[in-house]
Parts: sequence; structure tokens; C-alpha cells
Amino acid sequence: MNRKDYKIHIIGAGISGLIAAKTLEENGYSPTIIESTNTVGGRVKTDIVDGYQLDHGFQVLLNAYSKAKEHLDLEALNLQKFLPGAVIFNNKKAKTIGDPLRDLSLLIPTLTANIGSISDKLKILKLNTALKKKSIADIFKTESQTTLDYLKAKGFTNIIIDEFFRPFFSGIFLEPDLRTSSRMFEFVYKMFGEGLAVLPKDGIVAISNQLKDGLKHTTIKFNNKVKQVNDKSIVLKNGEVIKTHFTIIATMANNLVPNLNDQKQIWKSCYNLYFETEQRNIKQPLIGLIADKEALINNIFFHNSLETTSKGKNELLSVTVVKSHKLNEEDLIKHVRQELHTYCDIKTLKFIKCFHIKNALPDLKYLQYDISPTETQLKPTVYLAGDYLLNGSLNAAMLSGERAAQGLIMSLEDGLVVENLSSEYI
Repeated sequence: MNRKDYKIHIIGAGISGLIAAKTLEENGYSPTIIESTNTVGGRVKTDIVDGYQLDHGFQVLLNAYSKAKEHLDLEALNLQKFLPGAVIFNNKKAKTIGDPLRDLSLLIPTLTANIGSISDKLKILKLNTALKKKSIADIFKTESQTTLDYLKAKGFTNIIIDEFFRPFFSGIFLEPDLRTSSRMFEFVYKMFGEGLAVLPKDGIVAISNQLKDGLKHTTIKFNNKVKQVNDKSIVLKNGEVIKTHFTIIATMANNLVPNLNDQKQIWKSCYNLYFETEQRNIKQPLIGLIADKEALINNIFFHNSLETTSKGKNELLSVTVVKSHKLNEEDLIKHVRQELHTYCDIKTLKFIKCFHIKNALPDLKYLQYDISPTETQLKPTVYLAGDYLLNGSLNAAMLSGERAAQGLIMSLEDGLVVENLSSEYI
């Protein structure tokens, strides 16, 4: 049987699914992606509302990710760079801190910011140096503890933890208590130190669209919801049965495979609200962090501080909430508007949209960087992909999709399951 004649299906057109298809294509196969919605991207999507680009959650790409360099044409994405720093709002005052070694404009603000002690700043330099020397493999072999315990063990004061580390990494980890594994902290910190946070000019969805547009021998079937995945067939919710040789499940598999019904993944959620403002009080492309413990808001960002293709008339403000609350959407909007005024002296002109992202990041206790292709195999003809297998990052999503495709290819080309394939499926 020729490679292109195998019926290989991928469930989900998110980043993992698209990378799996890309890897299969590169090895001569012609897969079919079954996607439940009408667009690709999964969690990596952008809406256009009133001319504004609204990413589904405040998202950035770290250009130091090895798999981003491998699978994406970074230059073609027209990446806009964030400055390596942040504006911290605390006690109704704004202070700017950053890495002056990579951007000299941050030198004076950082020196005068009065955030943390001199000892804290020396410890940050020491941490930067140590993580530059530490390999990613070693990071994920290191004994895990919470990020908060890790920072305390490094000798950082409560001030620098509460005013910088907690608000900054709460926005990345989507939890306010810094209970995320220190492995993830070291990995993300290393990636920030070796590169920059960037965002495509056309929004985060440009990553998904570039991967989709690069597929030449893949069929994508949109608006098809899968009910069940069997060894040799896929059952859609409309009752249609699709015959298959192999399936890669690039979404949560527990509701699709009968023997996984009791294995549910816990997810971190967040709210992302967008507003129009007449002006922005953060002129440079810097994230704003709300360090006040009573605040519900975690971070803000003025998208027009970067070059975008938005055609909105005013400034676009993104607001992220990661703390749990019991407010309905109407009350949440009012509360966020009040906090923007109280903590940041920002007056909003108009509310645009709120995204409640229930499955924003997998909540994982045991993190790893990589997985062997054979470990993605759930059953002889079924493979798994998704960042929940590794760690919550775009790099992990890409890597897991690649590994699932490699595992499938290894099975085929090693002749491990070819004898089970019947001509009735061709």
C-alpha cells in the first residue's frame, strides 16, 4: 500500500493536530483532520470585532521555543516584539522595570523603580546566569517544588515576589498562588532570557493559519463533532461512521475512547476582557501587572503599542483575570472597569468582548519537556497529542503533535501493525 493510501485521521485542528498533519505530510502521508468548529487553531484563535483583533486570551509566542523555530516561518509572521520588562501598578503608582542589558531604555526606570532590594536584583542576575547555563533536559530532571517555594528558597524577599514574580507568572501560569512546578518556572524564565515575547501582526491566529496554509496534502473537515474513536472507525455525533487505519487524537481523549471515561484532565481557566480607551497610559509595548493583592485583575496590555492590522478607531485594551470569582459577566465587566480606574487610572470608553476560556491551560502536577513517539500510542491504531501530555506551552503542543505523528509512522514503517490492515478500509 502506498503511503498516501493509508486512511489517517487527526481529531482536532489545534496546534498539535496541525503539527501532526505537517509531520505526516513531510513523510509522504495524506491525513484528514476532523475539526468540531469552523476554523483551525483550537485555543490559538483571533476574532475581529468592530475592526479590532481580539485574541482568545492574552497570548504571546516566545521566539526562543525550539519547535517554533523548527515548524514556523517566524519572519513571515511579521512578529512584533514586546520589550523585556513590565509596568507594575501598586498603591496607585506605576513603576517600570526590565532588562536594561537587552533594551537600554529600561535602565533608568528600573534603577529608580524601587521594587525589591539590591540583594533581590543581584539574585535575579544570578538566576539569569544560572538558567542560561542549565539545559532544558536538566531543568525537567530537577526535583520539582512549587514556584513560590522555589523563589523563597532562592532567597527572594516577599516584596519582589509579591510585586513582580507573583503578578507576572500568575498571568503565565493562570493561577495566583504560584503553585505551578518550579520546572515550568525555570523553563519559561529561560525562554524569556534567551529570546523575546512576540505577537504576529495579524494576531495569534496567524500561527494557526500559517500551519494550515502550509498543508498541501491534508483534508480538513470542519464542523464535524466526534462522538467516539474505535480501533478502526470514528463515530461522529451525527451518526456517521468513518473507517480509518490510524487516528491521532489531538484533543482531550477521555470522552472519545471508552476505556478513558474516568481519566479527566483538570484545566486552568481565565477571563479575557477587551475595552476601548481614548488613550493609553503605557506607551511602550510592555505588559501592565496589577500587584495589589485585593485586585481581581492580573494584567493589562494596550495592543496598539504594537503594530497590528486592527482598524479600530481607539486604543484597544486587553484585561486578564485569573483569580476565581462568582461574578456574572455583567458584574465582572463593572468590577473590572472600576479596578482599571482605581489601580491604573484608566477610563474605558466601551466594552468590546469577554472571553471565558474554561480550558486555557492543563493543570499538571508532573511536567516533562519531551515524550518518546512510542509513549503517544494509546492503542495499536490510536495515538494521543496535546500539551497536556507534557506542559502547558505552545512548544509542548507542537512537540506532542510531532511525536504522535512519528510514533504512528514508526509503527507503520516497522511493520508492527500493517498485518492488521484490511483492504476493506481502502
